[in-house]
Amino acid sequence: MTAVSPPSPPSLEHPVIIQPALAGAARSGEIVAELRGIRKTYYKPDGSVMVEALRGVDIAIPRGQYVAIMGASGSGKSTLMNILGCLDRPTTGDYLLDGQNVATMSDEDLSAFRGRKIGFVFQAFNLIPELTIEENVEVPLFYQGIKLRERRQRACETLNMVGLGNRLGHRPSELSGGQQQRVAIARALVTRPVVLMADEPTGNLDSATGEAILRVIEDLHQGGMTIVMVTHDDRIATRCERVIRLKDGVVESDRLVEKTAGGGA
Repeated sequence: MTAVSPPSPPSLEHPVIIQPALAGAARSGEIVAELRGIRKTYYKPDGSVMVEALRGVDIAIPRGQYVAIMGASGSGKSTLMNILGCLDRPTTGDYLLDGQNVATMSDEDLSAFRGRKIGFVFQAFNLIPELTIEENVEVPLFYQGIKLRERRQRACETLNMVGLGNRLGHRPSELSGGQQQRVAIARALVTRPVVLMADEPTGNLDSATGEAILRVIEDLHQGGMTIVMVTHDDRIATRCERVIRLKDGVVESDRLVEKTAGGGA
C-alpha cells in the first residue's frame, strides 16, 4: 500500500502567552473538571512521609478546553494525571468531575464513573492482538453491559470517525503504528466520555505519524471534546490552548496560549 504523507504542520513559531488560564473558565463556560486543594502524599510502611507528590493543587478545566500538563521528572505531573483520570485518589482535597465529587466515591462507584466519563489514550496502544479492531473498541462497552448490536454499531461509527472505517475486520498486527493509535483513540471515545486523557500519545510514533495523530486529537478538540494531555514536548504543548507546568508538586505556571496569525489557533 502506498504511504500517504500527512499535510504539513502549521507554523508554531512565536506563540503568544497571555493571561492566567483560570480566566478562561468564565469565558469558556461550564467547568468539567476541578481540583480543589489537592494533596497526594506517599508514606513508608512505618507511616513516615516518603514523598509529597502534590502539595496543594487548584485547577479548573472548562468544558471543551485542550490542556497540556508538563513538568520534569518528579514534578508531580504523572500523579496529577492519575488523579484527573480517577486512577488514584488524593490524600486530601476535592475533585469534581462533571459535577460529581469523585474523591468521596467508593472504589466500585469510582470505577464505574471513570468508565463512563473518561477516555484514555496512552503511549502504548494496549490493543488485544487476538481481537479485530472493532472488537477492541467494543471492550469498554462490554464492561458497561451494553448489548452486542449496540456495541458493534458504536464501535464501527467511532472507527469511521477516526478514519478507519475501511479497516474493519483487521487485527492490530495488520495495521501500522499510527493506525493502531487511531484504534486506541476510538476505544477511548466509544463510551462518549466528557474528558479525553492522553499520556504522551505520540511517544511511540515517528514524527510524520505523530503529526497525523495530533491532527486527529485537534479535530476532536475542534468538535468540542475536553482534552488533557501529558507531554514533555514544547512543540506539542504550544498546539494546545493551555499549558500547566508543575514543579515540586505545585503549579509553577498556568497559561493560555494563543498562536500568532498563521500559527493556526
